Amino acid sequence: MGATLRALRALVLLAGFYVFGLLLLAAIVGADVSIALMGLRGPALLKLYVLSVVLALPIVQGFLMLRTPEGEEPSGLEVSEADEPELWRTVRELAAAVETRAPSRIVLTGDVNAAVSERSRFLGLLPGPRALYLGVPLVQGLSEAQLRSVLAHEFGHYSHADTRLAGITVRGRAQVLRTVSRFEERAEKKASHERARLQEKSDRAVAKGKKPKEVDPGTAGVSYRVMAKVYGLYARFYFWATLAGARRQEFAADAAAARITGRDATVSALREIPGLSAAHDFYLDTYATLGLPADLLPPRGEVLGGFGRMLAARELELASMRAELPDETVSRYDSHPSMRERVRRVEALAPDDRTDERKGAASALLADPDGTLAALEDVVLVGKVRSLPRATGWQELLEASMEVRLRSVDSPVHRALAAYTEEPPTLTALLKVIEGGRLWKLARRLPLSEQASAAEGRVFREFARPALLGGVKAMVLTELSADSRLTWEFSWSESAAPHIVPLPDGTRPDVEAAVAAAVADIPETTALRALLTPVAVAPLPGETAAPAAPAPEAPDALDAPGSPDSDPVA
Repeated sequence: MGATLRALRALVLLAGFYVFGLLLLAAIVGADVSIALMGLRGPALLKLYVLSVVLALPIVQGFLMLRTPEGEEPSGLEVSEADEPELWRTVRELAAAVETRAPSRIVLTGDVNAAVSERSRFLGLLPGPRALYLGVPLVQGLSEAQLRSVLAHEFGHYSHADTRLAGITVRGRAQVLRTVSRFEERAEKKASHERARLQEKSDRAVAKGKKPKEVDPGTAGVSYRVMAKVYGLYARFYFWATLAGARRQEFAADAAAARITGRDATVSALREIPGLSAAHDFYLDTYATLGLPADLLPPRGEVLGGFGRMLAARELELASMRAELPDETVSRYDSHPSMRERVRRVEALAPDDRTDERKGAASALLADPDGTLAALEDVVLVGKVRSLPRATGWQELLEASMEVRLRSVDSPVHRALAAYTEEPPTLTALLKVIEGGRLWKLARRLPLSEQASAAEGRVFREFARPALLGGVKAMVLTELSADSRLTWEFSWSESAAPHIVPLPDGTRPDVEAAVAAAVADIPETTALRALLTPVAVAPLPGETAAPAAPAPEAPDALDAPGSPDSDPVA
């Protein structure tokens, strides 16, 4: 089937979305008329009409949902040609090479993504202004050649060659999916509102000494849920009918990118993006949000800028991810083929001897990378987060964060100790339990598997020991932190390492050994108890030694930035 016929089929199917809604409305009206002709009168007929309006309202709203809403676009920083002349020159050059219109706007975003959006009219038949949404993490993590390949691919969706009129299919899939999603969102909003109303009513009953009322939203939002299911069936049919064409468009866009920017650049970009996306998720979870427990943000520009530093420090890990593409299960309705298949097809193209082109960093396309990151950060950070104070550096951010986390974590050992002793779960309380010969009775209160719970003697101790080691170490670190005897070393490439202030004789306490001895089969707490003794730190000339801080209640330790236990990049 030719590209024009595929686009025509997509157009007919998209128009069918409206026809489907009209048929549903006709069915409701027909049912009302039939029942009225059968002699239904009075209040019963009025109730029927009210029910019909309730059912018809979501259908009418569905017609409006299918349109692309004004102002619905990713948050980002729009840059003019005066702001970024080299980026605009590159974008126009690639659009011309693909034989399509250049965008009228370029918007930088904080996502690992690039997309060309067109605000077309009349079901996509009449073209409109285009915008390029370019994720700055791509600029930070790709070479110039790789970024050019990504951009050429996006323009390839609007090419007048193999993928002409493909935008109708792309927009149709997006609009159908948006409509179903909005039905689901409205259903959930109705249910949440009703749930909140019932919860408030139940709270008032409890305040009056009455039995709490059941909080069940019942049929709230049911009409929207029904419409979501009904339209969802049509959406699945639409996706199935346009799937082959949509995937063909992806392959054609890849081929266009390879033709314009080189086969090797396109292959390397495809291999780079999955690892880059995983690294960015890890960065947001572990670094960018590191200071939130302490209500601190990284220095201005570093919320986004730190990602580039982490990539440079973890180059070896990223290289291993490029070599082995992730195993992925592609949905039967996903317009994108698997990355393995896309790479295989591009690699099968004839070599073009363009391996040495534009190997420099894509960030060179930005006039002022640091200034751009800072300006974008001001846009993408919203609400209360934007108003948080800034740390002077990443080291300060780490220290403040770990201090708060160590004070507030609640591990299984803490919970078991509190329940067992009915006292605050401190290291002092734990030492009393251990020295009283009750450690393994305490361990029985930990959350255990059925196999561990059934075990006895040494076998049980081996099951329980890992949890005890983690919990006891957390209490020790909390104790040391409260006494200002613990610091943390920030790292872009590995776990943040705790460092204990040396003893007066210059030696450092071996926390690992002390904890291991305390939870051994025959516990020995001498080394662990020694850690409770405040260490006198020699004052500087002209200073007096500060009194030791009192021992606090101890929470659990958390993984610090770059923890290999939670690192998807490793």
